Amino acid sequence: MDKVKNDVFTAFEILLEEIEMVIANLKEEAAIALKKSEYDKAEKIIENTKDIEQFREKIKELQNERQRKFPGLSGKSKTKRKRKIASKLKRGLRTPEDEFRIPILEAIVELGGSAPMSKVLNLVEKKMKGKLNEYDYQTLQSTSSIRWKNTAQWCRNTMVREGLLKSDSPRGIWEISEKGIEYLKKINRKETPMKTLLIENFARIKRAEINFGDLTVFVGPQATGKTWFLNL
Repeated sequence: MDKVKNDVFTAFEILLEEIEMVIANLKEEAAIALKKSEYDKAEKIIENTKDIEQFREKIKELQNERQRKFPGLSGKSKTKRKRKIASKLKRGLRTPEDEFRIPILEAIVELGGSAPMSKVLNLVEKKMKGKLNEYDYQTLQSTSSIRWKNTAQWCRNTMVREGLLKSDSPRGIWEISEKGIEYLKKINRKETPMKTLLIENFARIKRAEINFGDLTVFVGPQATGKTWFLNL
């Protein structure tokens, strides 16, 4: 069952990348049309590109919905059997877009809240050392850019829509929003376990200092505050 779920995740990733390549090609066609002063043609291509970008957003939302229902999926199936779609495309599996969210936000904060895209990506690469795979470092034929950088830019676009990054930043500048800062703080709180808790004058507890370990057990007579503590 887990293998099937992972295969679905893989299919989403392959589809998203295919759509992104189509979008990149359309943008290149629009740029060529503009240079040739073929404005009507360029306008039609741009409209078509926007429609496909909206379609990509819907696919991404479906992927996120599946991730919420089945958390922990990586899309990395342990089976040696090659799927027909993967064989046809002759591609591997890139690092998923969502893996870039926290590194991007952390990088921008460490760079002072806003920074040029190149500086952000340089720091993101350092943060994701060991996570980015050989496939991520391949060059995309459609844009001549490195695959992981392209994925990071799509992640940035998603976070702009979500309000985690500012949409009115100068061109080429990535800037975190207040919502993004709060989001990052919330994530960090979840990832940093509480080590010590001090309680004073709470219910039956006059004062207690608890040091948490991998396993913390409360032992004591009845009516000494154990249940009250667990309700915190």
